[in-house]
Amino acid sequence: MSKSPVPELAQRVVSLVAAMMVEVRPRLVRAALTGRRAENENVRHEDNFLSDYDLWMHRHYKERLNDFIPSFIYASEEDDPQVIGPDMDPDLCVLVDPLDTSELAVRALQGYTHVMLYSRSLKRPVVAVVGDIFHHVQLYVSARDDDGTDRAFVVTAESEWHELNRPSRAQLSGALVTNYLMRPGERFGPLARQQTFLDELGAPDEHGKRKGRIGVDFGSVSLCHVAAGFTDATVEFAKGFAVWDLSPGHYILHAAGGVTIDLDGNPVALDYGLNNLPEINEAMGTRRKFIAAGNLDLAEEIRRAIRL
Repeated sequence: MSKSPVPELAQRVVSLVAAMMVEVRPRLVRAALTGRRAENENVRHEDNFLSDYDLWMHRHYKERLNDFIPSFIYASEEDDPQVIGPDMDPDLCVLVDPLDTSELAVRALQGYTHVMLYSRSLKRPVVAVVGDIFHHVQLYVSARDDDGTDRAFVVTAESEWHELNRPSRAQLSGALVTNYLMRPGERFGPLARQQTFLDELGAPDEHGKRKGRIGVDFGSVSLCHVAAGFTDATVEFAKGFAVWDLSPGHYILHAAGGVTIDLDGNPVALDYGLNNLPEINEAMGTRRKFIAAGNLDLAEEIRRAIRL
């Protein structure tokens, strides 16, 4: 990978995520083409798909992170938080979703992987990397510089880095708004009943054009797409996102200059409550509803249109 504009620790995480995607991609393609999807019983999240590939990446992230971070708290979707290394009270908590949308990844349709480094002393993230396994834009990255500035980037398969600092300025009637609408009862049904929101999204602009669109997106990468300006907003008002799905993308969107608010209109803070093991355990079991957008006016338009 070409020389990057982020600090060395962030670059190590970027390189690790890129390497993990290279290793898992052919395995997922093979699973898709053979139909052998290696599904496991998911005792931690009984309604979620769990494959051998989720567990493989969970183990390998833990091992490989330890190659360059001597001690950290490892908080993975696939296991209880644990201290790695000789320091029993390390500053860094590493939050990992090894393989997001794994039920689609084993069909070679969509697949993502999230790693975020959270400083317990600063009570905020300092690095986040979201990897897109199957697309040309492969990595979404945010990192805190030595001067305390947060910056966000995308990295292509050709190792080209592009800074993200111009999120969407769209209004609702001209916006592409996404939602994780795949689950019929839990997600799509509640969205389909939001008639006021859908009417305002589908309203004509001053030229009589109906430009508003609703789309599907997934976990942290949905906020990354807003950060890049690929979409204008993403909303979750039904079940809520778990911390490993929301926080890496939230930090990347924050660094790019976008906004994330709760359904009362309050900004979602960067302190995710990953400050000690009891708080981390609590955070791992908490879901958060939110609206993420390229600009605050759009986020507020969406919030006012939603009927709960």
